[in-house]
Amino acid sequence: MMTEEEGVPAEELQHPLSPSLEDPEETAESQTAPTRTEDTKERPAESGAVRFLPSAFVDSSPNLFKTKKFFVLRPGTLNQAIKDIEVLVDKEEDGSVRSVWLMAEVDHWNNEKERIVFITDKTMLVFKYDFIMFNCDQMQRIPLNYIDRITYGKFTFPKRSLLEREGEGVRIYWDRLREPSFVSRWNPFSTDMPYMTFTYHLVRNLGNMFDDVCDIHKFREQLKTAAEKAHAVMPIPGKANGVMSINQSILIEAYVGLMSFLGNENHMGYCMARGNVGF
Repeated sequence: MMTEEEGVPAEELQHPLSPSLEDPEETAESQTAPTRTEDTKERPAESGAVRFLPSAFVDSSPNLFKTKKFFVLRPGTLNQAIKDIEVLVDKEEDGSVRSVWLMAEVDHWNNEKERIVFITDKTMLVFKYDFIMFNCDQMQRIPLNYIDRITYGKFTFPKRSLLEREGEGVRIYWDRLREPSFVSRWNPFSTDMPYMTFTYHLVRNLGNMFDDVCDIHKFREQLKTAAEKAHAVMPIPGKANGVMSINQSILIEAYVGLMSFLGNENHMGYCMARGNVGF
């Protein structure tokens, strides 16, 4: 954890973000958090730095040293990103923001990419955000009343695939009647897929803040609830309304994927410091 003795002003050590923007207990707790830092040594648990910067940062192990290279971990960076993105939310088309999540998207070629996800009253918004330049590079809007299936499980590949991926993920489908075209399947840059897949961000388990904002279990539950409400309020004529939640393996139909292997090994889909060059 960092204190004023290490050169970080106390006012920059902000309170942790919660995925839910409507939790009164969290709001009250953050508003009543002590701001004095004169007695930090005597009562470290009362310092605002304890909750924003996880205590694991005092460890100098190689793995923790590597995680500190992620720009999203720098004090105030995620807060600023959320402020920048909130401007892009359309009150008429999207409604109010209900929760914010830090995820990793896994595309149909097994490429892993850093993403910020908003769940609003009417839509799921997925943002590609540049944490270095503080700029939103890409935005994708999926109406909640189009979402018809959410699956959760471990990743699998075809039998002859040379690729592998550990861990679990969530896949969201919004058009069960449309199958990806042949061109879309074999185009690594295609965005015309009727589903989107997420897994844990690499900075999870670094403290309470990131446990909450990167939790795909809570994300799945809140997305299902929001989608069911949207189906009830804005049903689509001629389409079966409702959301199926299924526990099953998530198939990634990629076979060789040299590009994804090299990119994922070097975390090229994340904003992080790389020696003397920032990516």
